[in-house]
Amino acid sequence: MLSEFLLKGATSGIQTTGQTGVGQQFLRFHLVPDTTAMLPVNQMTEVLTIPIAQIVPIPQMPAWVMGVYNWRGEILWMADLGHLVGLTPLYEQESSRSSYTAIVVRATGRQQAGSQSTGSKVLGLLVNRVEDMESCNPDLIQSPPEAAVPPKLVPFLRGYWLKPNGEIIVVLDGNSIIAGMPQTEVA
Repeated sequence: MLSEFLLKGATSGIQTTGQTGVGQQFLRFHLVPDTTAMLPVNQMTEVLTIPIAQIVPIPQMPAWVMGVYNWRGEILWMADLGHLVGLTPLYEQESSRSSYTAIVVRATGRQQAGSQSTGSKVLGLLVNRVEDMESCNPDLIQSPPEAAVPPKLVPFLRGYWLKPNGEIIVVLDGNSIIAGMPQTEVA
């Protein structure tokens, strides 16, 4: 399981490499209290604190879709990222929570073939908590052992980064998360 893999840290099957080369900026955050992940900063627009009451639930959506939020006059779909990738949903993590932390990601890169939309797609990802920035050489991001990764996480996973101190951080890809959403939800 991913949690066991992340909690064990450096094991005999994992090689650490010295940090060389150019670093890329990532935002580090927690999906659940014991699972740390990060997203490339160039795929993000901003980090928000949103009162729970301002997220409007939408019926008949997948359980990980928390609803929509009025973001700068636009509708922003809000997804519980931990729940999406097969971890404990936010609503089960803390009962006294009055607000959520959201990372707004924007699809970057080229448009998909046949796409009618000229605007970029954005999505709000609700997370347990945001920590700080990390600088990581992308060449040091490794593929995790297959048995350690829940199947729901695979489409969104770029790999993991083993820090020199033995801490393991899951590296996600914002473009893959947005691409994996049903088209009617993030248009």
